[in-house]
Amino acid sequence: MGFLMDGLDAEDYDRTYSDRALLRRIVSYFRPKLGAMSLVAVMIVLSSTSQAAMPLVASWGVDAIEGGTIATVGWQLTAALLAAGALGWVFNYVRQAYSARVTGDVVLQLREDAFDAVLERDLSFYDETPSGRIVSRVTSDTDDFATVSTLTMDLISQVLMVGFVTVLLFLRSIQLALLTLLVVPVVIGLALLFRRLARTSTRRAQRSLSRVNANLQETMGGIAIAKNFRQEQQVYDEFRPINRQSYQVTLRQGFVFSAIFPVLFMVAGLGTVALVQLGGTAVLSDGLSAGDWYLFLQVVALFWFPLTSIAAFWSQFQQGLSASERVFALIDAPPRVVQTAAEPPGKLAGRIEFQDVTFGYNPANPVLQGFNLTIEAGETVALVGHTGAGKSTLSKLITRFYEFQEGRLLIDDRDIRTLELAGYRKQIGAVPQVPFLFSGTVADNIRYPRPEAGDDEVLAAAAAVGGGDWLDALPHGLDTDVGEHGRALSMGQRQLVALARLLIQDPAIVVLDEATASVDPLTEAQIQEGLDLVLAGRTSIVIAHRLSTIEHVDRIIVLDHGQIVEEGDHTTLLARGGRYCQVYNTYFRHQSPNYRAGTGFVPTTTDPIPTR
Repeated sequence: MGFLMDGLDAEDYDRTYSDRALLRRIVSYFRPKLGAMSLVAVMIVLSSTSQAAMPLVASWGVDAIEGGTIATVGWQLTAALLAAGALGWVFNYVRQAYSARVTGDVVLQLREDAFDAVLERDLSFYDETPSGRIVSRVTSDTDDFATVSTLTMDLISQVLMVGFVTVLLFLRSIQLALLTLLVVPVVIGLALLFRRLARTSTRRAQRSLSRVNANLQETMGGIAIAKNFRQEQQVYDEFRPINRQSYQVTLRQGFVFSAIFPVLFMVAGLGTVALVQLGGTAVLSDGLSAGDWYLFLQVVALFWFPLTSIAAFWSQFQQGLSASERVFALIDAPPRVVQTAAEPPGKLAGRIEFQDVTFGYNPANPVLQGFNLTIEAGETVALVGHTGAGKSTLSKLITRFYEFQEGRLLIDDRDIRTLELAGYRKQIGAVPQVPFLFSGTVADNIRYPRPEAGDDEVLAAAAAVGGGDWLDALPHGLDTDVGEHGRALSMGQRQLVALARLLIQDPAIVVLDEATASVDPLTEAQIQEGLDLVLAGRTSIVIAHRLSTIEHVDRIIVLDHGQIVEEGDHTTLLARGGRYCQVYNTYFRHQSPNYRAGTGFVPTTTDPIPTR
């Protein structure tokens, strides 16, 4: 049992809804389809009436045979049976067609709402939740949600059928009708017993499927690394237990759903045996006609199937409810980045000020504590420090991807929490160390921040980066397809596309996670030329990995465990021989043209001698 439950815990944002709350939420999605639903309801009534009429007509035929009048009324009975069957088919077809359309529209809306919620979630949400599990909720669970609507339609139809049939039973024999109804509480009790088992097993099955999707997503994303290190077998070995767990959990779910029908049909069979005995005795004693007895047996058959279907419905219904619960939990997940107002940011100058800011990815372990820093508009600042010093954290707070716990962060002397977020982020340009490109052409990716940008603007932006020479290496120029995640381009070409994309965006604030960290010297020179153009006149925060970048910034901020330990320009800080000098000797010294392997730093007449 432990193996089956491993990894099937709820996500942090999961919540439990009551059946009533879920049904109320589901009904809200169907409310705009009231017209079509009304037509479906009418078709359900007519279809149920047609089905209930079939045994009634057949009983007349039995009485006609017994009374010797079948020869004169036979054609009428045949016509009535054909008409009831044909009308039932037509009514059921219309019902199914409109039900399918309504269900499809509702699932479409639900999936759009779920995807919109995915886009609205903060970056911390994706740090904590595997993307494959999110994909499972948007795709598989919204499909399972359709089960709710389909089963609901069937339930209404079955309830109406039971109602019609019950009336016929009482019209023919009150004694036998009451005997039939005695079985109903037994069936309902069994259904309620299975209900809880079905809900639990279904929830676990959906979580296990999410684990499979998450594993597949991770495998596809890292397939190149797996093949590079010849770890295909290890990847497969990791997948097998996850897949095996999904198989076992789904198998248990299947057992739960498979068990209910045999039990219900056994109860129905015992009830039918009792009715055959009592009805046959009544016919022999002339207390009931043969036609009425035949009608009763036919109607009881119609009664048992809807009743057992209704009982089984509550177990099957849990699959749809469980799926809707997971989707609604995704939609309702509370945001962590909360704006206190939505003031239009206007055209930003780009002044940034941290005032006693405290932040931790886990609030119990803050990365920044009482942090203070002011970056003037148009200033270029480099952040340096050892891994974990807080460099990337500052950039994530400025871009408003994470919520800080205490203090204030001011943009142009305005609290960042009061700015309209979409308008603010339009004026923030970010280039990560490994840029992400969407499937499409180079031109498509450059104009991504401004889809309305014309071809001339795109070409001008591309040509401005690195002098435009890099375009000659592309087989189809700006029309070159970048492939999935931009893998058809080299890392340097991706960075150049990202810089051109930044130019066409024209942001007020630029956050740069060193674009030259993973490229060759020639491409580095092209990117550096593009950087000079991108950073000019903009407030720029550079997470530095290259000496060529930090040498020319206005100010270097040295961080250590979330605190500023030094700040100044490159030459001054080197001459001081403090913490920056230690960082320089660790990360940057070998990048200097005056560095000699085996000898160390060889100063020129203008270079300060760093302390080792």
